[in-house]
Formats: sequence, structure tokens, C-alpha cells
Amino acid sequence: MKEATAREEVRGGPGHDEPDLLRDQFRQLLRYRLLIAAGVLLGTLGGGYLGVATSDTYIATSEIVVRAPASDPFDGTSLDRVAMGSERRTAVSDTVAQLAATELGRPEDEADDLKEDLQVTNPPNTEVLRFSYTATEPQTAAGRANAFVRAYLGNRQAAAQDLVDSMVGALQEQRTAQEERLEETEDLISGAVDGTRAHEEALASRAAVVARLGEIDARVSELRSLDTSGGRVITRAAVPEAPSGPGLVMLLVLGTAVGVGIGLLAAWIRLVFDPRVRSAGDVARELRAPVLGVLPRTDRPAPGQLLAEGRLAEEYRSVAFRLAYDEAFAGRRRLLVVAPRGTIETPLVTSVNLSAAFAEMGMDALLIEADLRTPSLTDQLRHADGVRPGWVSTPGSDGGWPAGLRVPIDAGESGVFDLVPGRRVRNVPRALTSPPASHLIGHADTRGAVVTVLAPAVLSYADAIALVDRVDGVLVVCDPHEVRRDDLARVRELVVGAGGALLGAVLHSWGSGSDRQEEAEEDFHEDEWEAEPRPRAGRVTPRQRPAAGRPAGEGRVPVPHRDVGSETMGLRILDPDEFDGRGARD
Repeated sequence: MKEATAREEVRGGPGHDEPDLLRDQFRQLLRYRLLIAAGVLLGTLGGGYLGVATSDTYIATSEIVVRAPASDPFDGTSLDRVAMGSERRTAVSDTVAQLAATELGRPEDEADDLKEDLQVTNPPNTEVLRFSYTATEPQTAAGRANAFVRAYLGNRQAAAQDLVDSMVGALQEQRTAQEERLEETEDLISGAVDGTRAHEEALASRAAVVARLGEIDARVSELRSLDTSGGRVITRAAVPEAPSGPGLVMLLVLGTAVGVGIGLLAAWIRLVFDPRVRSAGDVARELRAPVLGVLPRTDRPAPGQLLAEGRLAEEYRSVAFRLAYDEAFAGRRRLLVVAPRGTIETPLVTSVNLSAAFAEMGMDALLIEADLRTPSLTDQLRHADGVRPGWVSTPGSDGGWPAGLRVPIDAGESGVFDLVPGRRVRNVPRALTSPPASHLIGHADTRGAVVTVLAPAVLSYADAIALVDRVDGVLVVCDPHEVRRDDLARVRELVVGAGGALLGAVLHSWGSGSDRQEEAEEDFHEDEWEAEPRPRAGRVTPRQRPAAGRPAGEGRVPVPHRDVGSETMGLRILDPDEFDGRGARD
């Protein structure tokens, strides 16, 4: 049950923690402040350009009510319903545009240019046409809007009048034909005898012709009395007092809002395709192990000062306590401190401070520097105290690793822990898997003992993997801004495949430390060599000569030139004769 809960916490928690994940993703987006700022700047500049570069435009609007010809304009009835879709199309036609050009005193060939800035709309469920004209001058917009309204009404009235005239003309032709027939009927009446059948039929025909003539006259009279006006103006276009459009301020605000959206979109795309992890949650998800600590960003130890102070020291103590009470670690008390890639500088500082924290907790702490390719802890100790290490040429040592000598290290107020420094060897895999190395790591089986092993980066060398089956517990030290997701996934595969267990990760934001390493290795002096150690810890001049009987330069290790200046606080090497009570405890 506890394991299931731990896995659930590592993977991001249950479904009700979704807001936490969203907040975490939003905080990750805010890491790309440059992209967001670029998007805001781009949007603001675009809005400002549109506000300044585009000229002010004015819109004048006029509205008319369209109606069909009616015999009585006061009763509100019409002969037919108006098709507003057809009328709107007619209002923007070339015919109306030519009439408007004539109304404005412009050539007819400019009609197309005039109607480009005209917009005619019909509000829903109405018989109203709204004429909106856009121009750079307010008087121009109002004048042209009214001109198009007059042109449309005139065109509609002319079309209706032409239809009336056409119908009246057709009726007049019918009346002429009926008048001719009436004359013929009159001749028949005058030639027939009264009372005869022919006389009666002629009288009936005359009556029918007279009735038809009356109908035609009534129809003509009705057509000529029609109101052929196309409609009436309910809103006349007035000269606009202010330009239309959002204006410079509104465009700036809109541009900024759009810029924020563009910046967030760019940051999200960058986040999706960024191979690096960006948060503690990403590290935990990739390693499937908890993040035990996050080192403060501004408290990086100074060169030569391995022991941390202040907030940084408290963070190391917190990590050590979490490890000490972890069931997986408490059973074996073996800890392998590694980095995915890069230098060993930060894992080295971490291993030293964790060993000091274990010693402060009353444990018998042993730190093993298993970096046999580029061991650096010796140089850091010498740089910290200016004391020659006493394990380089230990009497009786065969020159291999481990040499069998544990050096007691004074960790200040934290107490004392033992150190087995690394040395360059010819065959690194054989040295790491040798019986002496396994016996040294087995010191953790002693009651109250804990062993911390420092190894090179997992993905750089296979040294850490060779130690996993002996150490079991692995602590990954990495910078979330530099490590990649696939690197962490690969580290987990290698550790789990080798039979180890990932206890957790310690995060920092100090970088890989490669610049400092290059500065330390850029200059070597031939006259600075490592000499035989003295029986007691003390200071040695930088130009110590080789021992008598040994060829010059034989067995000597070049040391990077450093300007120590004054002594700095750090690890201090103690001579076994000066350390009281150590032999009794061992």
C-alpha cells in the first residue's frame, strides 16, 4: 500500500491534483520570459503601427424604409411585399453607382471606385436599408452616403414609373380598340329598325363596349394615382464628429493582448519540444524517484571550500535525514552519488557534505572517491588547507586502489568522517570490482556505519554501473536546466537493470562546472611536483625536491598551479597520531 502511494506521488498524484500540475506547467511557461516578452513587444509594435500608419476613417450612415407602390400611401398597404435581398443587391449595383456619380458631379467611369467604400445592410425582420459610407473626410462620407440614398430612391421610383407608364400605354391601346368597336356598334344601331332583334343586339353590344371603356378608364386612373416613390428616408447621413475604428490606444491594448497570446503560444511550443527537464516534478517523473532536496541557487561553495554553510548546509542535512529514515537505505546504508552527465564537481561537494551530515548524526561515515580517471578531491583538500595529503606514497602500499588507508577528515562542527581518496589506475574496471574494493564498501555492514561512494557520471563511464550491485542505493545529482529527459530515463534503465535502486535526486542550478575545470587545468608548471609526505601534517613549499635516490620526475604527479592566497575554511586532514581515541573506536 505504501509503495503504491509512493508511486502515485512520484507520477504526479491522483486526479484531484490536476490544478497543481496546471500551476506547475504555467510556472514552466514563465521560464521562457524572453519569448513571452518578444511576443508582447511584437504585438504592441504591430498595434502601434496600425494606429499610426493607417489614416483616420469616418463612417456616415443613412437609413431608408423601402416600400412597394401603393394606391393610398396613408393606409399603410402596398400592392406587393418587398424582396429585401433583391433591393440590397440593387442598392450596390452599377446602375445606382452611376446615378450617384452623376449626383456628385463625378464621371460615370468612377462609379466602381465610389461603390467600393459603400456597405448596404438590412437589419433582420425589417424593410430598412442602411447605407454606410467610409471615407477619409467626414464631409465626403456624409455627402456620398446621401448621394447613394437619393440615387437608389430615384432609380427605384423611375423603375416603378416606367412600369406604370408601360401598363397605362397597354390600357390606352385597349381603349382605342374599344372606341373603334363602339363606333361600329353605333353604325349598327342607326341602321337597324327599332324593336327588331338586330337593333336589340346592337344596343347590347354598345352597352358592353361602354362598360369595358369604363373599366379601362378606371384602371388607367388607378395606375396614374399610384405612389411610385421607392421609400422614405428615416435617418439622413450627418457629418461624423469622430473617426471610426478602435483608435491608437485601443489598437495598442489589442496588440499587447495578441502579443501575450503569441508569446505564451511560442513558450508552450518551446516547452513541448524542449528535451531538458524544467522542474522537480519532471525529474521525479523521469527517474520515478522523489526529489530529496533542491540546493539554493546563490549558495554555491567557493573554490576549495567543500563544506557548505548556512542555507546550503541545512539543505544537505535535510537530504541526509531523509535518506537515513528511508527504508530502502536504512537496510544497507550504502549510497552511490553520481551525475547523469558532465563533471563530478557538484556530486563531489554533495558526497562530502552528506558524509559530514551522517557524521553529525552519530554514524561512522566513510567517503570513498571511486573516481579513478580524474580524481580531484586530493587537489581540493590541498587547496583548502595547503596541507600535503598523506596517502600518496604510504609505506607498504603497492600503488593500487584502494591503498588501505583511511584518512580522518575534520568536518568542523559536524564531526569526523573517514576518506578513501581516488587514484589514477591503469585498469579502472578491475580496480572497482576487485575484492579490496568490495571489502571496503562492505564497511557499511558494521553497526552504525554508512558508506558514501562518489563515482563519475553514469552516462559518461560505466564505473557507476559496475558499483551498483555492491552499493544498491543511488542518489542522482543534476541541474534540471541542463539535464535532458532521455538522459534521466537512460540513467534509470541502467541503474534498475544493474540491480540497483534510485533513492532520489538532489537538484541544483550551478551548471556543469566545466568552465571552472578548464580554468584549473589550463596551466601546469614543471617545477611544482608532488613529493613524499611528511610524518606529520604541515605545510610544504611548492618547490619540494624529489627524495634522494629517486630519478627526477619519477612517480611525481603534476599539480595545477593555484594562487591560494589566504587559507579558506574547508576540510582539514588530521594526522592519525593527533587524533585521540580513533584507534579505540576502530
